[in-house]
Amino acid sequence: MLKGKVAFITGASRGIGEAIALKLASEGAYIAIVAKSVNEDPRLGGTIHTVAQKINDAGGKALAIQCDIRDEEQIIAAVQQTVSVLGGIDILVNNASAIMLTNTEQTEAKRFDLVHDINVRGTFFVTKHCVPFLKKSENPHILTLSPPIDMNPKWISPYVAYTLSKYNMSMMSLGWAGEFKKAGIAANSLWPVTTIATAAVKNLLGGEALMNMSRKPEILADCAAYILQQPSRECTGNLFLDEEVLAKAGITDLEQYAVTPGGPLQKDLYVN
Repeated sequence: MLKGKVAFITGASRGIGEAIALKLASEGAYIAIVAKSVNEDPRLGGTIHTVAQKINDAGGKALAIQCDIRDEEQIIAAVQQTVSVLGGIDILVNNASAIMLTNTEQTEAKRFDLVHDINVRGTFFVTKHCVPFLKKSENPHILTLSPPIDMNPKWISPYVAYTLSKYNMSMMSLGWAGEFKKAGIAANSLWPVTTIATAAVKNLLGGEALMNMSRKPEILADCAAYILQQPSRECTGNLFLDEEVLAKAGITDLEQYAVTPGGPLQKDLYVN
């Protein structure tokens, strides 16, 4: 069902975004790889061009687009380029996000602004400018990488500023599900039960030790592919966890996703 569909994926130069791009491309979708990275950072790896090349070399169709989603003009240009080259937009994956695990006293104004400019403002305006084209699709989907919302202070208090930004992303998913219901555009969020082996986990959270207690980004890619093939008028307004999506998809062997099969797994920040 994804064959020939056009997916606009932010933050797709590495990690979860790259995994989703590769998975959707393997199912026949055309991919707009939208991110800032055009020169590889040794600590992070990957650029829009390396991901696009992987897809194109495998016989898929990808378009590398440099875009800082903090800049609305760049968003507009990226959307227009995607539509011009790939023919439209059927799927939007809001994956681009900044992380900041600091308490209130440790949070600097410039970091607060950066996280909210990317996670909240960027996600909002990317979606705004994709919606006119999603409305033209037969099965349009917005999928945002953000957590379930639980107002218990224990989830909010450790990292107030960051949690505000991620909960805002989830609130937008719920809002868009209602706002675009008549247009038939699905809006859902997706979040992992465990930590995911990405550069952010390695560099910012727990090094190799936490990487070894994490699952591979492919778990979210498989979940995304399943969600994005559901009827958009029926599958909307959900804050999904990856394990529940895989259960619906009939995938019960989760060991295949573990970095260390059989080893202990670290639960995500926002999951019991």
